[in-house]
This record gives sequence, structure tokens and C-alpha cells, in this order.
Amino acid sequence: MFNGYVITIAVFVGIWVSLALSLNILVGYAGQISLGHAAFFGIGAYTSAVMTVRYGQSFWAGLLAAILITGIVGAILGLPSLRVRHDFLVLATMGVNFVVVAVFKYVDFFGGAMGIVNLPAPSLFGVSFRGGALYMALVWLYAGFVLLISWYLSKTWAGLALNTVRIDEDAAAAVGVSVPRFKIYAFAISAALAGGAGSFYAHFIGSVFPDTFAFVESIAILSMVIIGGVGTLRGPIFGAILLKSAPEFLRFAQDYRFTIYGALLVLMMLFQPSGLLGDDSWLWTLGKRIFRRPAASMQAEEAS
Repeated sequence: MFNGYVITIAVFVGIWVSLALSLNILVGYAGQISLGHAAFFGIGAYTSAVMTVRYGQSFWAGLLAAILITGIVGAILGLPSLRVRHDFLVLATMGVNFVVVAVFKYVDFFGGAMGIVNLPAPSLFGVSFRGGALYMALVWLYAGFVLLISWYLSKTWAGLALNTVRIDEDAAAAVGVSVPRFKIYAFAISAALAGGAGSFYAHFIGSVFPDTFAFVESIAILSMVIIGGVGTLRGPIFGAILLKSAPEFLRFAQDYRFTIYGALLVLMMLFQPSGLLGDDSWLWTLGKRIFRRPAASMQAEEAS
């Protein structure tokens, strides 16, 4: 039904949808700007690689370890957010990304610049998920799980507390919201979900290398969230699909991918700060008007 090329694109898009949604919890819900999300992506990938290659564990054990360990690391690395805000937090998370990549590159346990190779394929009841439609389904099942977590958070009191922290930390503290605790929660949940995406990426590629998780990848993930529509569910999904699949159809511009991302970010901040599908965007407003008209016409016909 699908050829190998289409499946590969679908797998990558599914992984980056998970990454964009996970970052949206931190940026869109809690208002904590991060330029180091690729570090959590990499920690998850390397954790799964170490568990399966170094210690001979299954993919499922590696995936669980990636989520748990990355969540713990995210909570620890979220501590700077308790003391610094805005520009200084951006610099701190950026620094974390460089430090994590350096650890992967210069510590022999992680394979150095040669990385870790020959990761095993996931299998369940004797069925291998190496590549193919089964792996694609597995990746999108995880993306659906991340979407469910994001939706659940947006509907709970915790989501309301995170939104309050995003709008005004002092006001949030004044009404009894524990700002430090919810910041740590946001970092931990966001990182853990990114770590799971890293595990899926590592086992799909079959190897991990430090430069895959460099700072430029953090820029790409943040671009997906902002261009799509920060703080919404549809926005990061749309942004990830757009920015991850578009280069495949614009291969002539592949060398200028990050230049295009940067230009789009500048344009969005200047002319459409809420993103293409943000709540206040012209495109989303136009879409609602178009779909409301048929509904209004049907109601008028029923009334007559």
C-alpha cells in the first residue's frame, strides 16, 4: 500500500510531531522558552541505544528507560528556570544542548564521534517492526499518546495552573499556584515525551550520532511549534508536518533548510505571532468562518 520512501517520510514526520507536541507543553502551556529540546531528544535516543546495545535489553525496556531517565534529567535541568526567566532561560537551555552533545561526542562510553550502531529492531511476539508499515504505525501510535497527554493536560486543573504561570508568574503565586513545582512538572513531562521520540528515532535509523542532536535541531523543533501555532494542539502537528515533509518536495533547497526556518520564524514573529493555525491567526479565523457558514445555513433551513 505504501512504498518505502513514503513510509520513511511518515515515520520521520510522526517522530517530529511527537517532539513538537512535547515542546509545546513547555513553551505553549508553561511559557518557558527552550532552545535545548534536541538535548532531551538525544538523551532518549542514547539511553535506548545504551540499554539495547550495551546491556542487551529489548527495545521496550530501552523505550521505558528513555522516557523515565529523560524525564528525570528534564526535571533537574528545569531547575535553572526557577531562578532565571526569558532571555536568560533561553541562554541556559541553549547551553544545556551544547553540553549534552559534547558529552555524547567526547565520552567513550557513548561511542564518541562514531556513535552507537547496530541497534536492534523492536519486536513483539516474534514479529519484527524493522522499518515498514508496522514501525510507521508504532510511531504514530506514540504520537497519538503524546497528543492524548497534551489534550489531557489542557483540560485539567494542572493545565490551568501552567497557563496561569505562562501569563503571570507573580499572579499565579498569589492565587496559590506553586510556580516552581509546575515549572519542574512542565520540564519533566516535556523532556520525557521527547525522550520517547528519541528512542523511536534511534531504532528506526539503527544508530545514533552526537551531531544529530545539535543546537540547530532545537531551532527546527521550536520553529515547528511557533510556525504552526504555539499553545494549541493543531499548531505543532501542522508545523511538524509542514517543516518535516516540505524539504522532501523541495530538495533543491535542502542546503538552505535552516535558513528557510529562520526566515519563516522572523516573518511569523513580525506578521503572525500566533502562528499559522494559532487561535488569533487569520488562517484559523478564515477556516472557522468558512465552516460556520454551512452550519448556519443548515440551521436556518431546519428552522424554516
